[in-house]
Amino acid sequence: MIVVEDLHKHFGGFHAVDGASLEIASGSITGLIGPNGAGKTTLFNVIAGVLSPTSGRVLMDGEDITGLPPHVLFHKGLLRTFQIAHEFSSMTCRENLMMVPGGQSGETLWNTWFGRKRIAEEERALRAKADEVLDFLTISHIADLKAGEISGGQKKLLELGRTMMVDAKIVFLDEVGAGVNRTLLYTIADAIKRLNEERGYTFVVIEHDMEFIGRLCDPVICMAEGKKLAQGTLDEIKANEQVIEAYLGTGLKNKDKLEQA
Repeated sequence: MIVVEDLHKHFGGFHAVDGASLEIASGSITGLIGPNGAGKTTLFNVIAGVLSPTSGRVLMDGEDITGLPPHVLFHKGLLRTFQIAHEFSSMTCRENLMMVPGGQSGETLWNTWFGRKRIAEEERALRAKADEVLDFLTISHIADLKAGEISGGQKKLLELGRTMMVDAKIVFLDEVGAGVNRTLLYTIADAIKRLNEERGYTFVVIEHDMEFIGRLCDPVICMAEGKKLAQGTLDEIKANEQVIEAYLGTGLKNKDKLEQA
């Protein structure tokens, strides 16, 4: 689904992404790991249109999407979440979901005067869809709470719910487990797995929690110094001498430490 070809992103003399080339298969849950500063989030930002690349190409289903802005990629089905959830804190969780789909009738002044019936019908359909999403994610109990009042883990689930309000094809999840307690992390993992198996979502997941990666992801890609270092199953990655040295600067004698990376 996604092909990255010799991608570079430079910030002055710093090469955050430095010749990265990789492929994301349709229908996969791909893990992206690597030490801090490896270029993982910058790679996400370039693919998702948040940043323009210095050079290189990104293809989606064979189409060159290099440098397209996020709102265009959104309508093509490419979505991403962030390390820190970006909710509308003064709105309820249900309202946060209902506002996701674009092109709603209520967004134009003319329709607020002359298209109120259409607006009301759309809102009923969006409310039903939002309630279905909340139920799927097992967070119906927070539907009427202000999004700014819920826990960090619940905000991560709410962000995942936003991707379900549109026809997402591929979702990039950036440290979805950061600051989330273990119980909610399992809930998030189960939701990702169900979306993949039941609705055909493709996922790419940046995460430092190796148990979470092992629970969900195959293949796993390891980045270091702005490029792909290795790819394989998690067990193959953990046994790779280059990967261990990238994380620890040591050899296989410290392999066990990678489990905690």
